[in-house]
Amino acid sequence: MAKCAMGKMRRKGLAIMAAQSVATSANASAAAGSVDLGPATGLSCRECGTRFELGPVFACVECFGPLEVAYELPAGDPEALRAAIEAGPNNIWRYAPLLPVPADVASKPSLNPGFTKLVDARNLAKELGVTGKLYVKDDSGNPTHSFKDRVVAIAVEAARAFGYTTLSCSSTGNLAGAVGAAAARAGFRSCVFIPHDLEQGKVVMAGVYGGDLVGIEGNYDDVNRFCSELIGDPLGEGWGFVNVNLRPYYGEGSKTLAYEICEQLGWRLPDQIVIPIASGSQLTKIDKGLQELIKLGLVEDKPYKIFGAQAEGCSPVSTAFKAGHDVVRPQKPNTIAKSLAIGNPADGPYVLDIARRTGGFVEDVNDEQVVEAIRILAQTEGIFAETAGGVTVGVTKKLIENGQLDPSLTTVVLNTGDGLKTLEAVSGTGQTATIRPSLDAFRAAGLA
Repeated sequence: MAKCAMGKMRRKGLAIMAAQSVATSANASAAAGSVDLGPATGLSCRECGTRFELGPVFACVECFGPLEVAYELPAGDPEALRAAIEAGPNNIWRYAPLLPVPADVASKPSLNPGFTKLVDARNLAKELGVTGKLYVKDDSGNPTHSFKDRVVAIAVEAARAFGYTTLSCSSTGNLAGAVGAAAARAGFRSCVFIPHDLEQGKVVMAGVYGGDLVGIEGNYDDVNRFCSELIGDPLGEGWGFVNVNLRPYYGEGSKTLAYEICEQLGWRLPDQIVIPIASGSQLTKIDKGLQELIKLGLVEDKPYKIFGAQAEGCSPVSTAFKAGHDVVRPQKPNTIAKSLAIGNPADGPYVLDIARRTGGFVEDVNDEQVVEAIRILAQTEGIFAETAGGVTVGVTKKLIENGQLDPSLTTVVLNTGDGLKTLEAVSGTGQTATIRPSLDAFRAAGLA
């Protein structure tokens, strides 16, 4: 399909949200005039380039395209900037000069996520037949045990700047917990919305922080539509929806994964990176972060490939990629990987663009392969991944087997959450044996 036709379809899908965005931004126009979000200078349409002032606006009124944060990034000596970053705190605020946050952000109440481990996964590499370097960026080490703490931390600063009093979101689980925890720490009220049938571990974690947790009958796309309606209603006045009206700022948190990976590799780009796809925002922002590091001279400019990973039961982007399409057609999710179960991913078309531009691929695996990959990662590297991590490792294995990912190159695989949140996926795992407390019983069990 021609590029212009693809753009029209994207814009049509964003039209309703754009109208709501304008109404919301009008309520905060006074606050927007005095906003301090550090190097952020405004918002820019990803489709037509139209510029807007900083505010809770997430879609272009000219073409209905999505908005991104525009910056005046630091200029000058890359070595000095590297040194300043390395001297910063061991969390995402070390990158404050590259994020839409005030300069004093590190002094404010925050969960201070980030700077999670980049694990040299030698055992996993051997298991998968990787001869080059293989790393797992393990974001289960964040405060609420998922990468969502990164994006929420940035959204909280935007919510402060725009005078919001309630934090909210539509969520497949991890985001609900991250918003609840961040709101509690920062002194906001929270009210978050989830599909009614989420994994129990995620429900408990999202509810324990004391905010309101509301189950919506339906899937994530139903939840997201409801939140879009609430933004346009007086009931939603004063509410900052981190992944809707604060989405341009929220999305920038994913860039910190790119920054950390490159810094932890000795300020080098990885050759290949495998990223799970839900909305697709994480993948697009990681690419944006890599491009910014190149532009700033913090890493050497060289080719890299980005691969996207989906579950077969919710694989609209991989289906479009393998069919050679530019339009991502919605699907009804049916997979154990519920954190990735977004049937109509907002950034899906941009994921296609990036995978093709970098020479990568978008692949999917079935639920059995997801569970197998969770076990492989746990048994080789001692990392218990949630189902999204199983998708990413499973896709990595499949890409290697199909010859689409070069096993001789430096590859980074993302694990975005903790397996304790999705215990149901590996519910068959249990005791090897049950014995009486004696050596004879131990010998009889054949375990000696």
